[in-house]
Amino acid sequence: MKGWVQGVVVRAALTAAVLASMVANGAAHAQDRVAKPNDPETQTAVADYNAGNLGAALAEFRKAAERGSRLAEFNYAMMLLNGEGTAVNVDEGKKWLRKAADANMSHAQYVYGKMYDDGEFVGRDPVEAHRWFLKAAEQGHVQAELALANQFLDGRGTERDNKQAFVWYKKAAQGGDMTAQYVTGSFYERGGDGVDKNLNVARAYYAAAAAQGDPAARLKYQQLSAQLRDQKEVKPQ
Repeated sequence: MKGWVQGVVVRAALTAAVLASMVANGAAHAQDRVAKPNDPETQTAVADYNAGNLGAALAEFRKAAERGSRLAEFNYAMMLLNGEGTAVNVDEGKKWLRKAADANMSHAQYVYGKMYDDGEFVGRDPVEAHRWFLKAAEQGHVQAELALANQFLDGRGTERDNKQAFVWYKKAAQGGDMTAQYVTGSFYERGGDGVDKNLNVARAYYAAAAAQGDPAARLKYQQLSAQLRDQKEVKPQ
């Protein structure tokens, strides 16, 4: 995979950016909660992009972006940053990405924050990253919730706050993120930081992560299941 982002992925009329540094294998699909394009030019651009007509898609996304379509702004930005249908143009790409983020598109806010968190195309600035992650997370963007939780846990871009970390891990876990499900389970397993220890709840979160293929979560689920079974079998004297 080349570059920090790998173009514009459109599935079921939803836009997605592939972020190369998101996970260990170097790729992750991050979908914004965006409705189907509601203007004909953006719809045509999506169709042309999917058909591989990148030059046409680029021009159509630009026209729609200039009319204020935030979906087009985001997709046009991604094409510029990746050099799809044109030469790479970082300055213009950042400008249009910021426009989409300012238009309150949660995925654009997340990607813009990730850019600052990673120091890609801009100087690394975890405080600025935190600001944009928070905007996206407050709209329910799962990956932003996870990124925000990590920042609170590490004290990166904000003061370290395990209680706030737990709040955002749990939100991301409830949104289906496997990593957040595991971490939320660990909070419930050990307790503390405002979290009441609850092995049954911990086991449920580990089970959710295990169902998505996390081997460590599967092991924790098995261990807690055995521990809870042993506790149940011990009769009080």
